[in-house]
Amino acid sequence: MESSGTTRRQATRQKLYEAAVTLIAEKGFSATTVDEIAERAGVAKGTVYYNFKSKTELFEELLRHGVGLLTASLRAAAEESEERGGTRVEALDAMIRAGLAFIDRYPAFTQLYVAELWRTNRAWQSTLLVVRQEAVAVVEGVLCDAVRSGELSEEIDIPLTAAALVGMVLVAALDWQAFQPERSIDEVHSALSLLLHGRVSGH
Repeated sequence: MESSGTTRRQATRQKLYEAAVTLIAEKGFSATTVDEIAERAGVAKGTVYYNFKSKTELFEELLRHGVGLLTASLRAAAEESEERGGTRVEALDAMIRAGLAFIDRYPAFTQLYVAELWRTNRAWQSTLLVVRQEAVAVVEGVLCDAVRSGELSEEIDIPLTAAALVGMVLVAALDWQAFQPERSIDEVHSALSLLLHGRVSGH
């Protein structure tokens, strides 16, 4: 059972994460100030420094928190599919849907995450690589099970295939939100599902 102090601190951190992610998505990391984050979150500036040593630490924890939520949603989707008696490929399909739902809910975070993945001079680069690997590892685990059960070919390169599936969902979802917002999540999921099942070649 969590104390009310712990719960309150988590709620404050959540407010700071939400303020930081929207500001940084709008203005970039360097141009965003701690004062602005505090103001957007509706807290005193001292509250930011009480929770995080610096703006860099806040951003690092934001990345850890956000990718942690994504990883948890992917894992939950795979477990729910398994509990229903679904195949491993159906679990992967459920994870694609969960990934799209996450990105639909946290578009600003996803934009930031994708942008930061390709920058190499950041203080949080090592943290980002660790949390990225945690998300990809969930997909790798289901792929390994699918190969072991004979659902997927032993020839597949599991690390690359897992990274490709995660990348496909991230990029397709950002494209959906930026350029095709009139489409429903069902339509986007359906298109990616065809790719997963290899039903694009027409054979």
